[in-house]
Amino acid sequence: MDRIGAEVTGLDRVSTAPPPFDDFYRAELTRLTALARSLCSSAVAEDVAQEAMLVAYRKWRTVSRLDRPDLWVRRVCVNLAVSSFRRKVVELRAVSRLAGRRELEQLSEDTEELWAACRALPKRQAQAAALRFVYELPLAEIATVLGCSEGAVKQHLSRARAALRVSLNLHDDEGDAS
Repeated sequence: MDRIGAEVTGLDRVSTAPPPFDDFYRAELTRLTALARSLCSSAVAEDVAQEAMLVAYRKWRTVSRLDRPDLWVRRVCVNLAVSSFRRKVVELRAVSRLAGRRELEQLSEDTEELWAACRALPKRQAQAAALRFVYELPLAEIATVLGCSEGAVKQHLSRARAALRVSLNLHDDEGDAS
């Protein structure tokens, strides 16, 4: 079979492999970002467009077989932009409700230093310390919140105290008393 005949025969076959997502992405992203910018703030528009493309990528086997995958991803983008707007409205309502409450006290420099050191602890130690110091929760309640045993909470708190003593350069004053 000559070269032209092979090309025509190739056109008759139905490919089960989807077209490359990369090509679709390059062709659509700029317009998708413009669409998102028209629907939500430019600060989140690119994220919305990227998220729509991520959804398309995850479902590419199905989406690529649609007559117009571009329309499908645009619909996803519109839905994500609307969801983003709704979240922003909810956030604004919450902030306005909180605005009527008394202001948080300004933390002293020492307290700021303590919490910075606490944030530098391993995750579980920081969580246990925060629950203990902020809410003054008993060990059993901290264990419930963290989903671990009371013994594990004791260990986390003990290690957190030891690490904080070192990082904040604190010394035990009990041995100094005469």
